[in-house]
Amino acid sequence: MIRVRNISSHADLVRAQQGNARLPQQNHVHIYTGDVATSTTPVVLETLLGSCVSVCLYDPKLYAGGMNHILLPGKRQESGSSRFGVFAMELLINELMKMGGDRRRFIAKAFGGANVMSGMNLSTVGEDNAQFVCNFLATEKIPLISQRLGGDKPVRLRFRTDTGMATVSSIDKSQLPKLIHAEESYRRVHSADCCYSGEITLF
Repeated sequence: MIRVRNISSHADLVRAQQGNARLPQQNHVHIYTGDVATSTTPVVLETLLGSCVSVCLYDPKLYAGGMNHILLPGKRQESGSSRFGVFAMELLINELMKMGGDRRRFIAKAFGGANVMSGMNLSTVGEDNAQFVCNFLATEKIPLISQRLGGDKPVRLRFRTDTGMATVSSIDKSQLPKLIHAEESYRRVHSADCCYSGEITLF
């Protein structure tokens, strides 16, 4: 299932809400594995990342941005799935362009790709995800201006769509088993359908 959220509903929102002012809790949207979300209104997109990666795209002229949550690099052979890197990146770019963004202005930030399953056969997935993101952005000439990729600690990511500001923090250790179990379960179900390809379609 592809889950795309176009959160924008007030594109002409007063810019006084921008900047360092705190946004109310109802303007916080949680992103799960396979989600792609974009907005031209001030929204905080947030997610938990272990070996998965998220790319935050921002158009500084439109004051708009978006985020995805990538499970595996490559793409699904039979049909598009936003859990996989190529489709997740295509969707993020295309959805932001549909909202008036210009990909020539896009800047990117990338997070996640940690090895949270040390000692398991899938311990290199985080590294593969991180490498995929860097290669994709370089190929598409989208500047990667900030990143926190790799390591062995999961993080909570928050990205504000009207300013492009991203913050990461370590998560409570009590959430780690649940996060690892979720990522491992997703992979077990979907990794057999994933192939690695550089083929990219952008609109």
